[in-house]
Amino acid sequence: MRTVNEKIEQLRTLMRDKGIDVYYIPNEDDHLSPEYTADYFKCKYFMSEFEGAGCMIVTQDFAGLWTDGRYFTQAESDLKGTCIELMRMRQPGVPAPMAFLVEQTPENGCLGFDGHVVSAADTVMLRKALKKKNAKIHLDDDLVGILWEKERPAMPEEPLYVLPKKYTGETPAERIRRVREAMKKKGADVLVLTTLEDPCWLLNVRGNDIECTPVAYVFAIVTQRTVYYYADKKRITDAVKKHFEKYKVTVRPYQGMRKDLEKLQNKTIWADMRSFNAIDYSRISTENQIINESSPILAFRACKNAAEIRNTRNAHVKDGVAMVKFLHWLKTNVGKIPMTEISAQDRLYAFREEGEGYIEPSFPTISAYKGNAAMLHYSASEKSNAVIHPEGFLLVDSGGTYFDGTTDITRTIALGPLSEEEKKYFTLVLKGMLALTRAHFLYGTTGNNLDILARGSLWDIDIDYQCGTGHGVGHVLAVHEGPHGIRWGMPANNRSNAVLEPGMIVSNEPGVYLPHKLGIRTENELLTVKGKKNFYGQFLHFETLTYCPIDLDAVDTQYLEDVDIQQLNTYHEDVYKTLSPYLDGEVLEWLKEATRRITR
Repeated sequence: MRTVNEKIEQLRTLMRDKGIDVYYIPNEDDHLSPEYTADYFKCKYFMSEFEGAGCMIVTQDFAGLWTDGRYFTQAESDLKGTCIELMRMRQPGVPAPMAFLVEQTPENGCLGFDGHVVSAADTVMLRKALKKKNAKIHLDDDLVGILWEKERPAMPEEPLYVLPKKYTGETPAERIRRVREAMKKKGADVLVLTTLEDPCWLLNVRGNDIECTPVAYVFAIVTQRTVYYYADKKRITDAVKKHFEKYKVTVRPYQGMRKDLEKLQNKTIWADMRSFNAIDYSRISTENQIINESSPILAFRACKNAAEIRNTRNAHVKDGVAMVKFLHWLKTNVGKIPMTEISAQDRLYAFREEGEGYIEPSFPTISAYKGNAAMLHYSASEKSNAVIHPEGFLLVDSGGTYFDGTTDITRTIALGPLSEEEKKYFTLVLKGMLALTRAHFLYGTTGNNLDILARGSLWDIDIDYQCGTGHGVGHVLAVHEGPHGIRWGMPANNRSNAVLEPGMIVSNEPGVYLPHKLGIRTENELLTVKGKKNFYGQFLHFETLTYCPIDLDAVDTQYLEDVDIQQLNTYHEDVYKTLSPYLDGEVLEWLKEATRRITR
């Protein structure tokens, strides 16, 4: 088996053979999915053995991996002993990857990458910058794929399935009509759907191509008269075929979209160049006009309709029942039976599988004990799997995808004695989570405006967390969904700045992460709903969707205000009232104690 350093040297040989000076290896697939991809596309992982988000850049004398603050600690461990230098994104003195690519490409040189997995937007920008150096771009060869050869996993071939209207609240005909109306308003003749979630939402079809995300590797094109769906026909079941025939959807081969793009002449094409790969974009004639914006479906699927909201509430009840069973098992058995991070997460998986309509986890569970929890996106492995003892914290960030909806929840659980410092940090995280939950704001507010509510109690003691506070959540789609989110700072690049709309679901998950020492996070999902409308405008607020106790054994009330204590008590009353009908015996008694009222 080749080492990381050996693979990098082999890549450098291929680069010399192709006349490439700098080679770029992103994290994305051919739909520019920003986070999770099929194994076939995990080129960065193949080259670096680092599973987190980020990208690699290789020259003849340098290999670097860029990642953000969520993964610094994990990357330090994964890259140890390799020639790859960790480039901590958005830290002083660390150049952005795109700027570094331009800087490292020499005069009259060549920058290379696989054009299937780099966006048209980035490619256009790079061409413009490199033109000043008389340098060129080589995008036709997947050099990592050449190295991977027969070891490379195959593209997914899982069958597709229909998500009935009782879950989505709309038929494909209704959704297609909404999209075509948006196209008319924009003056678009053709809408190209490249983001994986968009065709799924439009046609009420789901797949199993990416672990923990019920999407399919398909493209789609919409005009005022036709809907083309690009997928391997062997994946189209009889039920899906009848579904498409009913709604007049034409199925074409997965790679067939390129030929159809080449046929377009003098059209106005609506396509998001951030999710449109460079190879497909190159097929479009310059005689066409491009509307370079997110598809209208991004906003449509972000604002859940009444049926989606109702079903999502059902999913959270089932998820809450699973979580309570898990917490009871954990708290009553720790120190009495052998327990590790992996055995704990497997027990939670088993409890979720008992829920009616459960499909799969909505993302790989983070089961992190003590110092491992300082890695925001830690994943327990046979190598790292910590033994759990009746002391300290276990952080469990998990979620489920049900036919009803998608969930995401984090609880940090006290397993035994805690230090005063641990209780202080836990309570300040809780204080921030509660403050954001009770936000009351005018329409026009973005997540950037609200982030300080969650982060303020930590900033007061000069602590921060290097990630956003909240992300949108899809409906039986990706657990991380835009265009909205909650994070601080001026909006830039992928930093969400969308106005919060009624029907949007967003996570609320402040935390404290002390490298190699501890990690604490408390997360609920919130639904944006209308409040009063008056002379000043439309007011909005949040309703909590998540039902699960917050560990009172870790709360130090000296750090809470009276309003916080009352809010926590009210939340726990709601948790007990909602979940108790589905529980009995010892678990019900445990829930009653876990949701007890507290006082100062």
